[in-house]
Amino acid sequence: MRIHLRNRYLTLEEPAVMGVLNVTPDSFFDGGRYLSLDLALSRAREMVAQGVDIIDVGGESTRPGARSLDAEEEANRVVPVIRQIKMEMDVPVSVDTYKESVARRAVEEGAADIINDISGLRFSPRMAATVAELEVPVVIMHIKGTPENMQRNPEYTDVIAELTEYFKERVRMARSAGIALDRMLLDPGIGFGKRLQDNIDILKRLQTFLVFNCPLMVGVSRKSFLGALGGKEDPAERLPETLIAVVSAAMNGASVLRVHDVDAAVRALKVARALGLLPPHKEEF
Repeated sequence: MRIHLRNRYLTLEEPAVMGVLNVTPDSFFDGGRYLSLDLALSRAREMVAQGVDIIDVGGESTRPGARSLDAEEEANRVVPVIRQIKMEMDVPVSVDTYKESVARRAVEEGAADIINDISGLRFSPRMAATVAELEVPVVIMHIKGTPENMQRNPEYTDVIAELTEYFKERVRMARSAGIALDRMLLDPGIGFGKRLQDNIDILKRLQTFLVFNCPLMVGVSRKSFLGALGGKEDPAERLPETLIAVVSAAMNGASVLRVHDVDAAVRALKVARALGLLPPHKEEF
C-alpha cells in the first residue's frame, strides 16, 4: 500500500503516524498552543524527532459545534507554517481544510503534499477538480452534517452499510473528476456525526472499507467517545484510551493514524508490531 505524492511514493508497509498540528485558538484539545509560527515550527521539529510520518496542519477547528472560518484567515494561518516546514524538514505535510481556495494556496504557495478534506469533497464545489489539477493525494472523509451540527442526534440504520455506500459514491465521483485511485485515502470520520456505538462498530469492522483499494486513515485521538468509554471528561486524560484505539485501528486495517501524541503512538505501534499484533500490509492490492 502506498500514496502517490507529486514526486515520490509514500509507502505504507507499516501504519504511518500523522501528527496533528492545529494552528487554531479553539481546537478541542490543543487549541491555542501553536498559534505563532515559532511555536508551530518547534512542535513540527519535535514531531519529526519523534518519528512522525506526515504532519497535518489545520487552521480551522472542526470540533463539534465549531463554526466555519473565513477562507482568507484560514489560509493566512496555515500557509506560512506549511511553507516553513517544507523548507526546513523532509516530511510530507497535509493541509486539513475543506475549502478549495485554502487547499490551492496551501499546495501552490506552501508546497503541501496532501489535502485532508473532512467533507469528502462535498463542501467546496470545485474541490475535486482542484485536487485533480494539483495532482496531490486527498483524504476523503465521511461526515454526517457539518461540524456545527454533526452531533445533534445523528442516526444510522446500519452505519457500516451507509459508510460503504458513501465511499462507493465518493470514490466514483473522485475518479470521474480525474483523481487517481492511488491518490485517495478514505477516513470513516470517527466522531464526525457518529454515536458512541457507531464509533465502536466502525473500529471493529474497519476492514470492510479495504474493498475500495485505498489506504484507510483513522483519527481517534483523545475524542469524546473515548472519554465516554474510559470515564474521562477531560481530553487531556484520554491518552491510554487513545493508544488502545490507535493499535486497534492498525490491527483492523488502518494505514494512517492521525494523532496528537506522536511519540506515544509511535512507541505503541512499535510494541504492537513486535508482539505480532499487526498484520503485514500488502504492497499492492
